[in-house]
Amino acid sequence: MTLTVTVADVHRMTPDVTQFRLVAEDHTFEYEPGQHTAIHFEDDGEEVERPYTAATLPGTNQLVLAIKRYDDGTASVYMHDREPGDEIEIEEVSGNLHVRDLDRDAAFLATGTGITPIYPMLRQYAREGGGTARLVFGERDQEHLIFRESLDQIRAEHPNLSVEYVLSDREDDRAWNGRTGHVQEHLPEAIEGLDDPACYVCGVPEMVVETEELLDDEGIDDDAIYTEGWERDAAED
Repeated sequence: MTLTVTVADVHRMTPDVTQFRLVAEDHTFEYEPGQHTAIHFEDDGEEVERPYTAATLPGTNQLVLAIKRYDDGTASVYMHDREPGDEIEIEEVSGNLHVRDLDRDAAFLATGTGITPIYPMLRQYAREGGGTARLVFGERDQEHLIFRESLDQIRAEHPNLSVEYVLSDREDDRAWNGRTGHVQEHLPEAIEGLDDPACYVCGVPEMVVETEELLDDEGIDDDAIYTEGWERDAAED
């Protein structure tokens, strides 16, 4: 069963990521921050369904989706062609990725648009969390860091939360004096000093799988590591 929503506005966040604010008539979205919806549409007579995470917190009639365009991506091209006033069909919000215990220390790791579920989870932790949380967010350069201004504000307002950025393409960003390389290379430092942390990971499948293995090496139990759940199969394809 799907719900009809209207595209209220469209905002370019980076050269290839656009934010869409969707509004539903007479409906309130209730879900756990970090969970996703799915858009439905027809392409050449075939039904297409793709998941996208709600970047907003629950309790309103609106969802914000941050979607990266891929030239060969059917759904991302479809969404990037949407304009204010267009109607689309979406599912209710659900999914495996959400904060399990707001009083437990937490480590969040993300790459690219994998920050989309992590961002509302961190906002929720900032409001309600009782422990210490750390985010390590990787991108290729500064231009492609989405939600950066909001993440910096969260970090400034909540001393129990830290936010670190990691750039992999430092050759194209010579002004950068922060962390470089890949997110998982900074994992030991990210969890150092945290008390029995829960770890939430989202990004390209290969990064997620490698991070799970590194967390296991660091002594983090499997039941304290949370991902979308499909990444290992995707990485092995």
